[in-house]
Amino acid sequence: MINYTAKYIKIASGYMGQLVEWPEVVTEGKDLEDCRATLRDALNEMVLAYTELGKEVPLGNALIEQLPVEVEHVGQTT
Repeated sequence: MINYTAKYIKIASGYMGQLVEWPEVVTEGKDLEDCRATLRDALNEMVLAYTELGKEVPLGNALIEQLPVEVEHVGQTT
């Protein structure tokens, strides 16, 4: 069993979902639940396609950490 990390971004039409460890796996959905379901389907299809092609499936289990930054001060010199 491999765990992948999903990232969801609110967009005008609903949500975009993407896997952090496998950025090519990206979907959209009308709401978060729909996006999550389509992302899971896309992941299953990509695993199947990679397996059939003999390609190595990217490793999962990323460590995610949020790093805060004050945007208004980025790039300013003192």
